[in-house]
Amino acid sequence: MSEHIIPSRIYYMIWVTLMVFTVITAAVAFVDLGPFNTVVALIIATFKATLVVLFFMHVKYTSEKMTKTVIICAIFWL
Repeated sequence: MSEHIIPSRIYYMIWVTLMVFTVITAAVAFVDLGPFNTVVALIIATFKATLVVLFFMHVKYTSEKMTKTVIICAIFWL
């Protein structure tokens, strides 16, 4: 089994993306979108969870089938 080494800048970019989407989630909470507040929050949460699973849990580099399975499950969960 070969080990995949990811440059640290990728981790920093993912972390910044997660922080930006956390701020967006908090900002959207103050905007009255009616019943779509929950939908928008869940879409953002699903995107963030997918990033965490793919990059921090290294699923992106395991196999193509596993990557597709995670993405399909995230969409199905949403």
